[in-house]
Amino acid sequence: MTDVTGADTDVLQTLFRSEQGGHEQVVLCQDRASGLKAVIAIHSTALGPALGGTRFYPYASEQEAVADALNLSRGMSYKNAMAGLDHGGGKAVIIGDPELIKTEELLLAYGRFVACLGGRYVTACDVGTYVADMDVVARECRWTTGRSPENGGAGDSSVLTAFGVYQGMRASAQHLWGDPTLRGRRVGIAGVGKVGHHLVKHLLDEGAEVVITDVRPEAVRRVVDAHPQVTTVADTEALIRTEGLDIYAPCALGGALNDRSVPVLTAKVVCGAANNQLAHPGIEKDLADRGILYAPDYVVNAGGVIQVADELHGFDFDRCKAKAAKIFDTTLEIFARAKEDGIPPAAAADRIAEQRMADART
Repeated sequence: MTDVTGADTDVLQTLFRSEQGGHEQVVLCQDRASGLKAVIAIHSTALGPALGGTRFYPYASEQEAVADALNLSRGMSYKNAMAGLDHGGGKAVIIGDPELIKTEELLLAYGRFVACLGGRYVTACDVGTYVADMDVVARECRWTTGRSPENGGAGDSSVLTAFGVYQGMRASAQHLWGDPTLRGRRVGIAGVGKVGHHLVKHLLDEGAEVVITDVRPEAVRRVVDAHPQVTTVADTEALIRTEGLDIYAPCALGGALNDRSVPVLTAKVVCGAANNQLAHPGIEKDLADRGILYAPDYVVNAGGVIQVADELHGFDFDRCKAKAAKIFDTTLEIFARAKEDGIPPAAAADRIAEQRMADART
């Protein structure tokens, strides 16, 4: 079932393009009083209720917002499957600049739309939404995670997201260099916001050399003030061309690995927190052809969803951290499967996730 009330032709075409992956349900939400315009996409509930965050972003068009919701929700199905969670994949996007239009009224209206789905979709934080926002949404919707500890939640999920990416980096180092240590490795991080600044600390604590960039000067300043030994570069273009880079970590928005960036990457490993890093099919082969090891994004950045899923059952941080630590083993399993099948790691991860979803349907 898809609610397409008020959708124009371009939006309808985006919804039903076959390459988007056969979503179960897509709902376009509008509340004129608060100014809310949102898209909730449920890709799969084969493994359980769809779980995924709410992105608040100033999309250029409704079509672009729908496309992002479809891509992100499909990614959540694969992420949750690879993380061993009893959840399918879903995602929501709210259209607009959160700095300008985010209000309590809008968040409450959004919560009512999520509640109307009756638990088929469980929401959480994502780009542009925070723990305090989920506390507001939860006043209208009990299927809300990522809430504050004061309101029965687990708090900031970016802590375990960063920890999981760090484990993915260690696994990549083990596979490529025969040792999981990152001491002495040079790691470039593009985006030092919610997740990236936690990742910086993990790397520095192990003795890695860290180079960072971010489109927001204040984010860079926060990291440099806390860790003066970190090196900064002007932008992502400069970062990916940095000589001597061992690992590149895209930790901002998707599409970081594309026809422009892959040919000039100096790093031997790509392992980061951003979702949907591969701009289009075929990029994973381009990386492999250049001898660059790609740790699939939805595998290594699953620490956050592991945390919010645990919140539904009574949050225990140590239990979550132990589960997130297994991202190391999962990443190694994917690299081994890729080598065995003669395919890129992204394709190997897809095969494993698809098999789990298929098994759940039988």
